[in-house]
Amino acid sequence: MIKMEKIRKKEIKILGFASFLNDLGSDMIYPVWPLFVRSLGANMSVLGFLDGLGDALVSISQALSGYISDKIQKRKIFVWLGYLMGSFSRLGYAFSRTWHHLIPFRILDRAGKIRAGPRDAIIADLSTEQDRGRNFGFLRAMDNLGAVFGILICISLVNILGFQKLFLFASIPSLLGVFLILIFIKEEKKKEKKIFQGIFFRTISAHFKKFLILSAIFSLGCFSYSFLLVFAKELGFKVSFLPALYLIFTLIASLSSLPFGRLSDKIGRKRVLEISFLLWAGVCFLSLTIRNHLGLIFAFLFYGLHKGALEPTQKAFASELAPEQMRASALGGVQMINGLFSLPASFLAGILWDKISIYAPFYFSLFLTLFSIILLITLKQN
Repeated sequence: MIKMEKIRKKEIKILGFASFLNDLGSDMIYPVWPLFVRSLGANMSVLGFLDGLGDALVSISQALSGYISDKIQKRKIFVWLGYLMGSFSRLGYAFSRTWHHLIPFRILDRAGKIRAGPRDAIIADLSTEQDRGRNFGFLRAMDNLGAVFGILICISLVNILGFQKLFLFASIPSLLGVFLILIFIKEEKKKEKKIFQGIFFRTISAHFKKFLILSAIFSLGCFSYSFLLVFAKELGFKVSFLPALYLIFTLIASLSSLPFGRLSDKIGRKRVLEISFLLWAGVCFLSLTIRNHLGLIFAFLFYGLHKGALEPTQKAFASELAPEQMRASALGGVQMINGLFSLPASFLAGILWDKISIYAPFYFSLFLTLFSIILLITLKQN
């Protein structure tokens, strides 16, 4: 029993460190991604389309991989293959010369999220009800910690290397993550196959369906971080300071993920999700009312807290509402709903930005967020 407990903790740590490496590579490019895309001739609508396309592909890849993972009862292959796809996509970005060239590599990059549902199912399977929120919080904290170091590397090297060489360098950490998963994560053959009931929408509870609906509404108004960075640039922040704003957001998300995960273990998932939605409403409110540097810095602080509260709690919530044999499907399904609505969210935000004003996306998002909070308050957990 003690030996199994040590193996369980070791594998959770390995998954966390592999996730750290992948986000280290990803976030070497994310702070300058909107600037890079616009340098290749894209306007805000195109940027919103690329970000939304990426989010939608994330959702589809997670749902499909979760479904297939449950059906064949294998997890590990999706994890290392996803990291490999992310690494190759950054090589493609490095050799792109117009924004049109980015599309296939953006597809490859975000399709690499096939790792998420199966990886989260491994975490859920290695956890108990007493530590599941903490373990998901630990995973998210490692994600964000890797992002923090990636951003610091970006700030240090982007002016020295330029976009292309930086992106080439960013492909290396995910490759290391591939080797970690292949070597240290052992997947035992199932002695008895659990009955797989098909697509999880047929069997989930009415309360979970309502949760998916309100998540979709919230996602429709939750545009990508690229808009906040370009918004900061429009309000007078120097280009060289934008990665620092992204660092503030990521650092806060990293530091708050584990505490919020633990908090959800104590007071319930729903209450922490309500806090998360309110924090995003705060981001929009601050951006609309305090239009100066200090106000925007606080907006990025709120954004980090929002992400820290949302992601581990959402995953723990979904994994508990779904049957054990369908956890990967449920986790992937939640991400599918969020991502499919993120595509029109970012694209619509770009149109509102280009056609009306830079403030229009924030008004629209604030309205949908407040509506989502009302729905969440009326939601029963079981």
